[in-house]
Amino acid sequence: MLLAIDAWIDSTVYEAGFLIGEAYENLTIFLRRFRVEGWRRVPVEVLGEGLTLGAAGSVVMLALAMPAFEETRGDWRTQGDFAVTFTDRNGVEIGRRGIMQRDSVPVDEMPDHVIKAVLATEDRRFFDHYGIDFPGLVRAMSENLRANSVVQGGSSITQQLAKNLFLSNERTVERKVKEAFLAIWLEANLSKKEILQLYLDRAYMGGGTFGIAAAADFYFGKEVKDLDLAEAAMLAGLFKAPAKYAPHINLPAARARANVVLDNLVDSGFMTEGQVLSARLHPAEIVDRGKTSSPDYFLDYAFDEVKRLAKDTGNRSIVARTTIDLDIQKAAEESLEFNLRQHGEEYHVSEGAIVVLDTNGSVRAIVGGRDYGESQFNRATRALRQTGSSFKPYVYATAMENGFTPDSTISDGPINWGGWQPKNYGRSFSGRVTLASALIRSINTVPVRLAKDHLSIPPIKAMAEAMGVETPLNGHKTMVLGTSGMTVMDQATGYNTFADGGFAGTRHAILQLSTHAGDVFYDYDRDAPKPKRVLSEQALKSMNSILVQIPEIGTGKRAALPGIRSAGKTGTTQSYRDAWYVGFTGNYTAAVWLGNDDFSPTREMTGGSLPAMVWQRLMVFAHRNVELKPIPGIEKPFVDADVAAKAAEAEKKRLAETNAHAADRPTALSADTTRFLRALSKTFHDAPAIDPPKEPETLSAL
Repeated sequence: MLLAIDAWIDSTVYEAGFLIGEAYENLTIFLRRFRVEGWRRVPVEVLGEGLTLGAAGSVVMLALAMPAFEETRGDWRTQGDFAVTFTDRNGVEIGRRGIMQRDSVPVDEMPDHVIKAVLATEDRRFFDHYGIDFPGLVRAMSENLRANSVVQGGSSITQQLAKNLFLSNERTVERKVKEAFLAIWLEANLSKKEILQLYLDRAYMGGGTFGIAAAADFYFGKEVKDLDLAEAAMLAGLFKAPAKYAPHINLPAARARANVVLDNLVDSGFMTEGQVLSARLHPAEIVDRGKTSSPDYFLDYAFDEVKRLAKDTGNRSIVARTTIDLDIQKAAEESLEFNLRQHGEEYHVSEGAIVVLDTNGSVRAIVGGRDYGESQFNRATRALRQTGSSFKPYVYATAMENGFTPDSTISDGPINWGGWQPKNYGRSFSGRVTLASALIRSINTVPVRLAKDHLSIPPIKAMAEAMGVETPLNGHKTMVLGTSGMTVMDQATGYNTFADGGFAGTRHAILQLSTHAGDVFYDYDRDAPKPKRVLSEQALKSMNSILVQIPEIGTGKRAALPGIRSAGKTGTTQSYRDAWYVGFTGNYTAAVWLGNDDFSPTREMTGGSLPAMVWQRLMVFAHRNVELKPIPGIEKPFVDADVAAKAAEAEKKRLAETNAHAADRPTALSADTTRFLRALSKTFHDAPAIDPPKEPETLSAL
């Protein structure tokens, strides 16, 4: 029986092979009928190769398009459903977000010269292209090459809307590819009128305003329907750079930009020179709003929180009382700008972000970048950056929960984990060291050995998530040295667990939500989930006893506060692309990140250098005239006399060096002055060189 089965299998396989070979031969004979010989073969081969490359290109394009279309999964129209007025803790209005349909002026009802001014400047062929204006791109490239600088943008209105709705201002190839695909998607799903309406309603227009209707009211005290040509030209000029051309900040620059818009109206054929002459002779006048500024990065974050909290309540016109401390907010902005202006070029770093939390979880300040007008991308809440050694406290906290103590010893020696061989910063090893010493000195091999031999990755990942990290962690073994991207908000939230006695789940930016009639429908104290303990008292005491030594004798000495005991951890990533300092006192937790938007390396900037200096300057201000609270679980929670004396001396020396040649000038410039000086510097940098006059050949030539 077995022989019969074997024979049947052999014969079946043989016959199948024979039939396949016969079929292939018949197919070959059939295809020979279509073989082209001679000169006709050339176009056929070219066509065949073109089809092959086209198919391959289609697959590549589909692979590139998929991440872009993922951005459209959410309900991206929801901003139009809410109109939120934000106040600080004391009920003082600090800004608004959202737009109700009744506040949005339909495109059909806007004056013709308003629409023409926008189209002439931003996208003259808007009604002729399908999302991407290729002739416009060529024109912009030629103009930029001729001027040897970027003087004209090539993005269509649809591309700009795609960026405003779904993407950030990061200057990367990936973002431009996504922008192109999303522009085509918008064209396929919306009419031209809907695209233009969304663009005019959602664009940032400076002064904390979004949309042309809000800008018309803020700058001129008018409705869009009542704008004259000069005012329309000034508003149309804001789309390119609202911070640079905002008339309440720099009226001469705004008028010069409006004149460019009038030139565009004539060049595009939308109007004649005679029609724009009156607007040239009589430029727009604005309502005096003073040098007002709003905490826009904070408002963007708070607006997202309001939408989440009010989603199912049925309320859409809302007053939100927030947790912001405007003094700390301004101090955070000033500290970042001051240090980047003083040392940014030295370290080759251009951007930064800060989050400050009260130890009870209240968000006191958010700085998402240097200038909201130039980039609305919130680096504090949306940018995912590697954290480097500032991730290590999550590893050590897990170890403390699993029976380790600060005095437990681990080998600091060469380690190989599946081919990964991490090294220490100094490329040396110290033998057996205590966990306290390893964290204070930021040794790399010790947390890796803890994860490999004692803890494993899942408990560490779970600990970070329990402490408040919301960004999905990659769960790779290299995560223990901070290779998984996290936000600045994640870091501030996680470290705040150490400052809040081991409790998590307390972060919030909204205290109350109410209607304009005063009916409160959300109250944090009443409705928010209660905090939960994620660190035992023993683990908390162990961790804080180590972290307080880092700014005293460890890698964070530049963060030491005069007369106040603090705790924290530095972080530096590979090639010096990211640098962090995250620290806390008994009163506040603050996370500082510095780096570049294009992920280019800094000039050997570590977390213990400029980030620690930003943190220190901010926290010195934040602790003025406040009742100091102790850091939970440590001995001598307030002031160590020796440490305080050393820190005070270091601060005195630093201030003396900073002010050595600045006795008669302010210690810091305002944001408006800084913006003006940066624009002036760029103007001088971009100006063409002036040729010196030639020497006369003879005296008579004089």
